[in-house]
Amino acid sequence: MSDASDYIARNRDLWTTTNAEYTGPSAARAWAEEEHTWGVFGNPETEVGVLGDVAGLDVVELGCGTAYLSAWLAKQGARPVGVDVTPAQLETARQLQQDTGIQFPLIEASAEEVPLPDASFDLAVSEFGASIWCDSYRWIPEAHRLLRSGGRLVFLRSSPLVILCAVEEPDSTSEQLQRPQRGMHRLEWSDGGVEFHLAHGDLFRLLRDTGFEVEDLIELYAPEGAQTHEYYSYVTAEWARQWPSEEIWAARKRG
Repeated sequence: MSDASDYIARNRDLWTTTNAEYTGPSAARAWAEEEHTWGVFGNPETEVGVLGDVAGLDVVELGCGTAYLSAWLAKQGARPVGVDVTPAQLETARQLQQDTGIQFPLIEASAEEVPLPDASFDLAVSEFGASIWCDSYRWIPEAHRLLRSGGRLVFLRSSPLVILCAVEEPDSTSEQLQRPQRGMHRLEWSDGGVEFHLAHGDLFRLLRDTGFEVEDLIELYAPEGAQTHEYYSYVTAEWARQWPSEEIWAARKRG
């Protein structure tokens, strides 16, 4: 495990800046979407089908950012709670709650230490929130604590392959490996951000040892016709049509 005191502050600073530059201005569009789409290339949930029927479920979104996923869940009849460590992101979410009338609790906290009771939720979700910005060895046990017996954990993260091929200068993704997979865990980027990425075997063992049963691993490719993202351009659509740039894990808490 890493010392949480340093990377939480660094990531909060990064996402304060990112909220001002991109996520804040784009959040209203995301809140208005009738269908949830996953990741940089917008793979639709109707095709991925990982969440299923969420109506009536208590859901916690770990690392919710501007909480567009929680907003969509609320529109589907779920009872979401958004958790994020960055005040600027939560302020954007609160403004959008006022603008749209979609209301649900928002809590300022790290997903590694959530001030909510044990066994409070049927579903825990993270889309590039806790799944990459928190230490896997901390946030996954916390998700397990928050879930009821039989509850599900669904999270989207970068694929190990895109991380292994990532180039910092220029910000891009190579077709050649740039770093070793062995020992993969904490990665510090030149923009000050700290991410956490485990290889498949390590993540599978962590989920199993924590008390989850892995149900699915869905590798995402850029759909035909998808374009390179205007802001998250580190991976091109051409690259992501050949190799998975993202992946969704689904696991269930054992009784």
